[in-house]
Amino acid sequence: MFTELKKLIAKRSLTITVAVLENEQIRVNVVPHVRLADSKVNEQIKYSNKSEVASVPEEAIKALTTSLSITGTAEEIDAKFPAILCEYVESHVQLQETLDRASSEIAEAVKAIDERNKSKANAKTIKKEEKSKTEEPKPKGDQTLPLWWTDKSAAAPGMEKPQPASADVSNGESSEQPTLVSQTAEVT
Repeated sequence: MFTELKKLIAKRSLTITVAVLENEQIRVNVVPHVRLADSKVNEQIKYSNKSEVASVPEEAIKALTTSLSITGTAEEIDAKFPAILCEYVESHVQLQETLDRASSEIAEAVKAIDERNKSKANAKTIKKEEKSKTEEPKPKGDQTLPLWWTDKSAAAPGMEKPQPASADVSNGESSEQPTLVSQTAEVT
């Protein structure tokens, strides 16, 4: 009996119970225990990767702890239990191997996604650095501000004479200076 269970108990511990029922019936239960590693399969998937990496369904994880229960007479159990136990252990080991393979594939997928996101972030950083390194083109002569904006002695377009550099306001006389603002009609 324990030769058949050897593959299963290598991965997880078991509880075996034997109970006597009515009419000389015996019930044998084989119950695999939960491992902490089983629930950590989906913890590898980060929140940002949930849309790109599929998680292992909870039913598949719970299937690893599905118990085996056999009821029969002592003679029936002696005759059939080893074959039933071999079949149970084989299916359980296959499920465990599938879960382990899924866990490693999830880890690889998350790692690949993280590397891809890092390379994208690095590419964006490099592009920003390249843009900041390129100098702004120097303005050509016709792209500079007009002289009359900065130099009061230069005449503004449409004005006949240049504005004086300083106005003599102290004597109370107002000198006629052309204005750039034209009168507008009031719209009612």
